[in-house]
Amino acid sequence: MSLNASTGNNLIIDPVTRIEGHLKVEVELENDHVKNAWVSTQLFRGIEVILKGRPPKDAPLFTQRACGVCTNTHALTSIRAVENALKIKAPPMAELIRHLILSALIVHDHLVHFYHLHGLDWIDMAAATKANPAKAGKLVAQTSNRSDDPAELYIIQKRLKDFIKTGQLGFLENAYFLGENKAYRFTPEENLILSAHYFEGLRIQLELGRAMALFAGKNPHAQSMVIGGVTCYDSLKPEVIDHFRHIWKKTMEFVENAMMPDIMMMTKSYPEALGYGKTSNFFAFSDFFNPETGKNPYFRSGVLWGNDLDKHDNMDMEHINEHVARSWYEGDKALKPYDGITEPSYTSYEDKDKYSWSKAPRYKGAPMETGPLARRAIAYARKEEETRSMLDSFFKQSGMKPEQLFSTMGRTVCRVVETTMLTRRMEGWINSTAERIKAGDDTIYQKWKMPDKAIKGVGTCCVTRGGLSHWVRIRGGKIENFQMVVPSTWNLGPRCAEGKLSPAEQSLMGCPCPDPERPVEILRTIHSFDPCIACSVHLVDNRGETVRKFKVM
Repeated sequence: MSLNASTGNNLIIDPVTRIEGHLKVEVELENDHVKNAWVSTQLFRGIEVILKGRPPKDAPLFTQRACGVCTNTHALTSIRAVENALKIKAPPMAELIRHLILSALIVHDHLVHFYHLHGLDWIDMAAATKANPAKAGKLVAQTSNRSDDPAELYIIQKRLKDFIKTGQLGFLENAYFLGENKAYRFTPEENLILSAHYFEGLRIQLELGRAMALFAGKNPHAQSMVIGGVTCYDSLKPEVIDHFRHIWKKTMEFVENAMMPDIMMMTKSYPEALGYGKTSNFFAFSDFFNPETGKNPYFRSGVLWGNDLDKHDNMDMEHINEHVARSWYEGDKALKPYDGITEPSYTSYEDKDKYSWSKAPRYKGAPMETGPLARRAIAYARKEEETRSMLDSFFKQSGMKPEQLFSTMGRTVCRVVETTMLTRRMEGWINSTAERIKAGDDTIYQKWKMPDKAIKGVGTCCVTRGGLSHWVRIRGGKIENFQMVVPSTWNLGPRCAEGKLSPAEQSLMGCPCPDPERPVEILRTIHSFDPCIACSVHLVDNRGETVRKFKVM
């Protein structure tokens, strides 16, 4: 349950729940709308400091401990950074296996976010107890390829009723939104359908975790991905890829017949959420390259300026800087990530000048949103056929307009559309892997040697929440400097030295808040970014004393 405290015209929500990590949001209200906003991450990240002086091969083992969800992505990105420094490339079979692990993780995380983190901003599960399951079953049949059999809906409703009778509502309280709330508008039948999908989604995400472990060795915290390729030789068997394919088929059915109809229902029921939550600029990295050629990425990098679908540009990594002037770190200069410094300098919880443990990344001096919205908007602007076709179809059926992508609901729509696209694309990678396994391809690792000279590299990855990059300097075979610039740092960082608001802060400007005691609109907007503060920051002394020094043996 979030703590909601008002001070004059200021409203503080701390902590924001149903996210990864600890986030504080403070807004200044005027006429029931947000006039000013400060988004503050409340933990200190220390992994970059821990990595200094360690062998580069340790980077994937340490970086994936940044979070219990984004594990494989940090491992892969740090591997790519070192491979970039070494000028080596993993064998095609290894790249295919990495594609399977990464795509399964992104689909898993999008599903978890849509139903289990963001879903309760829209779904009133307690209201589902008033539904007519037979009527709800007919609605399921009208909106998907599933039958109108209401048996499962009756079971879910019975479980909800029994749970509510205990008097301990727990997550059914929807944070602190007890009783009738006009901000929740699904019919009882729609709430029952979405509640059933919430619980079905729990089973699907469990299966996707198993799918990742088939090739990653375990989940979370992959063991098989290493610099030079992967080491899952025991997984190169027909029965393993068949198991993966079986899980993929169940996931595909759920995405097509639950997630897509549900986001359509949500968009139609909450059209006002298409009118707030806007940010200005967007960027994305490339990923899922052709394993043979290293070209033709399925996700393409790019930049989109000013919510203008006609104003897109190519991405240039040289234009990325990180500001610390408004963060709890020493210094006030913007630095390239290669030269980044992570020296804590905490002031106070109430400070409005320095107010976050996140740094403030900028591209050409501008704050940039990254994530599914950025990736799909850039693809739509480029007229990429698959994205155009899916979004245009969605616009036609929902009544949504292209310019409304840049909103709280648009961010969520793009997440579900991307889930559908990526799940469909996985079939090709599964087939390619199966063919190579059948042909006896077991070349999944390239030997490498660390040079004596100083080298540097950057690895990028299109992850669940946006563009992730790891930057490494290596000297004498040891890590000299390491910096992680994560999506939630881009999206939820503080102001920069020039006072420019972060994307999350921008998105709250003008956001309605008719009921400060239950600021659901603010939470919907923040949750739409799928914050992962655990990736942004990691260690804290809750007594406000000097952050301790750790020696890792």
